[in-house]
Amino acid sequence: MTLADKVLAVNNDLPIRTRLPVHSGKVRSVYWLTEADSQRLIRKQGYNVAPDAPLAIMVISDRISAFDCIWHSEDGLSGVPGKGTALNAISNHWFHCFKEHGLADGHILDIPHPQVWIVQKARPVMIEAICRQFITGSMWRAYSRGEREFCGMHLPQGLEKDQKLPELFITPTTKGILKGIPGIMEADDASITRHDLQAHYRAFNFRCQQDIDRYESLLQAGFNVISQALAELDQVLVDTKFEFGYVTDANGHEKLIYMDEVGTPDSSRIWDGPAYRRGQIVENSKESFRQFLLNHVPDPDVLLNKERMAERESLARNHALPLQSFTELSATYVRIAEKITGQPLAISDNPKAEIIAVLNDQYGIIDPP
Repeated sequence: MTLADKVLAVNNDLPIRTRLPVHSGKVRSVYWLTEADSQRLIRKQGYNVAPDAPLAIMVISDRISAFDCIWHSEDGLSGVPGKGTALNAISNHWFHCFKEHGLADGHILDIPHPQVWIVQKARPVMIEAICRQFITGSMWRAYSRGEREFCGMHLPQGLEKDQKLPELFITPTTKGILKGIPGIMEADDASITRHDLQAHYRAFNFRCQQDIDRYESLLQAGFNVISQALAELDQVLVDTKFEFGYVTDANGHEKLIYMDEVGTPDSSRIWDGPAYRRGQIVENSKESFRQFLLNHVPDPDVLLNKERMAERESLARNHALPLQSFTELSATYVRIAEKITGQPLAISDNPKAEIIAVLNDQYGIIDPP
């Protein structure tokens, strides 16, 4: 068995019985179950959702996305071994911690396989919010160009790269392209302010204005839970992204929940604590891969300039990266997952076959060949 056999690179071709076309993102694919299968699983498994709630199977691949492109390496490796399992394990851990701290539920109902979630359909809040504790990355690049205002909030003069910010800084952007909202650019990841949220809360899918306070509270509390737990492991949470949505439970109560992944090396920057105290930045997240790409490609502007997206996509499609870059990244994902969860990471030898088997044998949602 080769290393490539252990990688789940294509995750949108499983024979799962569905009611809609498979929705495939850069890393995850979502299979919406039929109404009959959803209701059967809700009764059989006792999920705390409305009896008619639509359910989905979410399958995470091992693909590696950076700068909005999917990358591959030599030896035919189209993903990073263990990456999907690591991301799911870390998210599962933080969702459990959030519930322990009384914050809010997540969208996961069941975990049939280390690379699979059964989730409930949520009405998403159309915001992606990054909580930032340090000035680095895109914020630093903008700050170094002279920008001082971010999402309606002002940063002081004199900050240095990778410095800790005076307080937690939250930068919300639009989730997708929202049209017809005064003052909001019709573009993905358009910056928004708290005033925008209050003035147009329905356009962002908030149920009421008071839920903006609830949303901000969950942002800060979720960040603090992850940051404090990582600090106990001598790791530094630099920044992390959150998404939210509404669901209805079995008693008919609508509630705001965490969605997507949380606190993972893909959605966060995590620095090694001892190295940071020595004045060095050692990444324990996907940021290390981004930095590798910036140093590896002949012209880094191709990766940073959105106007050169066609060149960037061609580069990712036609250029095989050194195999070592993928194996080192695999080690980073596995190491941080095991550090966070305190458990060894079991990486599948044949993930696709295992997923099909468990979804057929235990859940009965695989279509016969």
